[in-house]
Amino acid sequence: MIVVDDASTDATASICERLGVRPLRVDRRQISAVRNLGAAEARGETLFFIDADTQANERAVSAALEALRSGAVGGGCIPDLDGAPPLWGRCIHFVACRAGRWLRLVGGCFLFCTRAAYDQAGGFPASLHAGEDIAFVQALKSIGRFVVPGPTVVTSSRKLNVAGPWEVVSLMARIALRGARYDNPWVRDLLYGRRAAASRHPEQES
Repeated sequence: MIVVDDASTDATASICERLGVRPLRVDRRQISAVRNLGAAEARGETLFFIDADTQANERAVSAALEALRSGAVGGGCIPDLDGAPPLWGRCIHFVACRAGRWLRLVGGCFLFCTRAAYDQAGGFPASLHAGEDIAFVQALKSIGRFVVPGPTVVTSSRKLNVAGPWEVVSLMARIALRGARYDNPWVRDLLYGRRAAASRHPEQES
């Protein structure tokens, strides 16, 4: 078991110690650094990158493995939202999911690839604090076939509780126009800052 601890302030370290797991600490507050260190420590030929607030399932994992066995270099699953997101959030999510399948473009909540493709892509770009998932997907696409399997995963809708519809639309428009280079202080606050933290459940603090 590999645990990468990125400056957590909860009981992650003590839980790892109790389970006999040595956490790897990065203290960067950067998803790229966390995922790259975990991948560097892993020894398998298949890599899955799954957000802490995303629930994977057997159908999604099986579809991913089948895609890799059939020659794909990587892929990602479309997320469903948990809880009861607002109507405007469900509408935006519906459009985004359809566009994602059409464009074969997904976010970072559930990504998978072969070790060879990960190495060839150079991992997640260390220069990005947001948009690293889009950059990684684009790199995988340049290497070979990238797939979006039919099965979905479930991810948290909590950020919709701290962002309004126009903020979400503005974020999507910025991503569409700038691709992986959509990062700025406003984006970081929306995705990872105090407003996102205000809606985080206690068990999701690590």
